[in-house]
Amino acid sequence: MSTSAPNLVSAFAGSTHYGDPAAVRSLVAASLDALQLPADFIVPGDRVVLKPNWVKEHDERRPGPGQWEHVVTHPVVIEAVVHWVAKHLGGTGMVAVADAPQTDSSFDRIREYCRLDEMVRRVCQEFPKLTVDLLDLRPEAWRAVDGVTVSKQALLGDPLGATHVHLDGASEFVGYSGLGRLYGASFDVAETNARHTAASHEYLLCRTPMDADVFINLPKLKTHKKVGLTCALKNLVGINANKNWLPHHTEGTPAQGGDQFPQDTRRARLEHSALAAAKRSAKDSPLRSRLLVPLKKLGRLVLGDTQKVVRSGNWHGNDTCWRMVLDLNKCLFFFDGRGERRRRPLRYLTVVDAIIAGEGNGPMSPDPKPCGVVLAGTHPVAVDCVAARLMGFDWQKLRLLRQSFAMRELNFVPFVADGIEVVSNRPAWAGAMADLSDTFRFRPHFGWVGAIEQSAPP
Repeated sequence: MSTSAPNLVSAFAGSTHYGDPAAVRSLVAASLDALQLPADFIVPGDRVVLKPNWVKEHDERRPGPGQWEHVVTHPVVIEAVVHWVAKHLGGTGMVAVADAPQTDSSFDRIREYCRLDEMVRRVCQEFPKLTVDLLDLRPEAWRAVDGVTVSKQALLGDPLGATHVHLDGASEFVGYSGLGRLYGASFDVAETNARHTAASHEYLLCRTPMDADVFINLPKLKTHKKVGLTCALKNLVGINANKNWLPHHTEGTPAQGGDQFPQDTRRARLEHSALAAAKRSAKDSPLRSRLLVPLKKLGRLVLGDTQKVVRSGNWHGNDTCWRMVLDLNKCLFFFDGRGERRRRPLRYLTVVDAIIAGEGNGPMSPDPKPCGVVLAGTHPVAVDCVAARLMGFDWQKLRLLRQSFAMRELNFVPFVADGIEVVSNRPAWAGAMADLSDTFRFRPHFGWVGAIEQSAPP
């Protein structure tokens, strides 16, 4: 099975809104055509999985049906890609559109707000022999009150089950000084640290994407509070069957060997110790979790709101989250649905929705950034590096991207950064990535301001 050049990225500019689906479909088609994918990249009978970014049903600051276009992958873009896939499948077979959104989000509201069922009906009317499945891959949903999880509900999860991957000595956490103090997705820090020790590093992935013949990543381009930007690499957080196995930050201040806070102040130490005690108390107790809600509100008044104060690893000094993201990509590229090493390379494609992107306090509370851009490529690192340049960021100042070229084990990057090439309908973007000019000036998350921007406009 032949593949396209992994160092090639297409970046095509068009309309800055989604109101004309035909124009969006043309923009997506142009970006994919520019990659010159081989004719056998997708063939009838392939298992094709599309992975959008359905992280949340709305902007966290403004709940409601009209506040999602800058937060999730737009259904018009998804439909354009499904249509492209259907043609390559000969109009038959099955396509799964699947994600594991944030645990406290509502998949029903995502379907409602984005009109996903209408999208599926349109595609199936045009391709009546094609089956399109919308899958919520989460094994459980959490009910949160003011950011505190107060109850959990079991869900069906991935119909194919889960894939247990042992990265162990190939993990980017090997030798990391923060082992034992990792914080995942919930108060149960013991579970997170049990999966990441000096001897073993484990991940639990949803099997549907791991079993795919062709995996198509459909991220939304946004800034990100823990890794700087979220695009192709970071979007793999949404193929996890247990997000508490994913380290997001290391508890403590830098002087304590942590990256939870940016400075070793008395207030930071007090908050760290108070939070640790509260989390231990609330673990596995809905009643005590509910008691945390008013305490958290009081703490916000005293210590500051998370939308304005850096905590929880939401800053450029986070030395934890990028390791987890690279590990997830290793799992996808090197392991199959049985958790065994792949015998054949995964066919991988990324199509990035940057028609309306997100800047500022991403990924959950960004401000809309109309760009009118679709990016595409067959390698996530190449796509993310070009995305960073287009955002006006220096990719070398982002640990996630810089460390992508320095992985010791299971290195899935077969090119050097200087070899990344861009094809575009805008002359200022075409050519070597290093020469890309006339970019956007995204406002970073406030914990990253002054740390990742290009030193001078390119």
